[in-house]
Amino acid sequence: MASGGYGEANQKIDFVFKVVLIGDSAVGKSQILARFARNEFSLDSKATIGVEFQTRTMVIQHKTVKAQIWDTAGQERYRAVTSAYYRGAVGAMLVYDITKRQSFDHIPRWLEELRNHADKNIVIILIGNKSDLENQRAVPAEDAKEFAEKEGLFFLETSALEATNVETAFMTVLTEIFNIVNKHSLTAAENQGNNSASLLGKKIIVPGPAQEVPAKTNTCCQSS
Repeated sequence: MASGGYGEANQKIDFVFKVVLIGDSAVGKSQILARFARNEFSLDSKATIGVEFQTRTMVIQHKTVKAQIWDTAGQERYRAVTSAYYRGAVGAMLVYDITKRQSFDHIPRWLEELRNHADKNIVIILIGNKSDLENQRAVPAEDAKEFAEKEGLFFLETSALEATNVETAFMTVLTEIFNIVNKHSLTAAENQGNNSASLLGKKIIVPGPAQEVPAKTNTCCQSS
C-alpha cells in the first residue's frame, strides 16, 4: 500500500526518484503534475516555459519516497533541454490528449527521443489525458493499449480535471521503480556479506542506469 501527503514534512527520505513528463504541448502535462503534487487544477493554466519540477513525498512499503517530477514545454523550440532533462530519470510519463489524434500520433517520436536520451530500463507509462471529454474522443483506448503492449509500457487514461487515475498513474510508476531499486539494494546488501544495516538511514538518489525491469505480470494493461 502507498500513502502520500501534499506537504513536505521534515522526515527521513529513503529514496528520491526523478520522473519526467513528456508529450506534445497542451495535452495537460502541467495539470497532471499540479493534480498529483498539490491536488490542484486550474482552468486558465498557462503554457510551461522551459522546465520546472515539483516534489511530493509519500510512503511506499514503509519507506519514504520523494518523487521529483519534471515538466517541460512540449514545443519544438525547447528541445535543447533534452539531455539535461532526461539525465538521472528513472521514470517517464508519456502523455497525449485523447481528443487530439495528432498528439497520440506523435507518441512514437517522443518515445524514440526518450529512449535515445534516457536509460534503457527507465519505467514508462503511456497516459491518455482528458478522459472526461469522452464525447470528443479521437483516440480509442484500444489503439493506445495496443501500442503500449507492443512497446512494453504501462497504460492508463486520466483526467486531471476530475482527478481520475492521476494518483494511480504516478503510483504505478513509482512503485515499479521502488520494487526495482529495493530488489537491487537487497542484492547489493547480500553481496556485501549481508550487511544490510549499511543501507539503512541513507538518502538514496537513483541516477541512471536503472536496474533491470522485471517482467510486468501483475497489471491488466500491459503485455506479459
